[in-house]
Amino acid sequence: MAARDAGTVFVLDDDASMRDSLRWLIQSVGLSVEAFGSASDFLATYQPERSGCLVLDVRMRGMSGLELQEELARRGISIPTIIVTGHADVPMAVRAMKAGALDFLEKPFSDQALLDRIHRALEIDRSARRSREERADVLSRLAVLTRREREIVDLLVDGKANKEIAAELGLSTRTVEGHRAHIMDKVGAASFAELVRMTLLAREQAAED
Repeated sequence: MAARDAGTVFVLDDDASMRDSLRWLIQSVGLSVEAFGSASDFLATYQPERSGCLVLDVRMRGMSGLELQEELARRGISIPTIIVTGHADVPMAVRAMKAGALDFLEKPFSDQALLDRIHRALEIDRSARRSREERADVLSRLAVLTRREREIVDLLVDGKANKEIAAELGLSTRTVEGHRAHIMDKVGAASFAELVRMTLLAREQAAED
């Protein structure tokens, strides 16, 4: 996968030598990397639509790694985060994990250990973005349905037969069958199984909201 397609590794460390070392290491395996000396510098330029992951020193001057996590959460930004910590900072790293960080590494760590975690974080980010895009697509397709059509879809997905739906809604079976065919065409569902999958995804999203 080309570096531009893999996402960007954002490195945050207020130690210039460590920051440069991490940048060189990540670039050496063909990944795109941007390094920052402070959380405020990162926040000033980061755009949430950019895919990638965060390699974050837990202790930094100014805004700490934990405070940055809290600020990202406040802004509704989710990015896989790898915490880098000194031996004495392990309790703080554990707090960061509880706040949503993906993993943490104690200094000194091997280059390969960090690279393995970065590749995993990038794949998690790509998967999460694909899932969000799929859900957004499904919601937009289902949004074109009328209230009556959504009622019919929900009853179909709940396992009701056309005849049962007709009786429940005061319609003829033929009318329900017509609605069903029209609904599938309207949302672009190639099969009833796809319509069910779309509806279940929409329900999952509604439950999370």
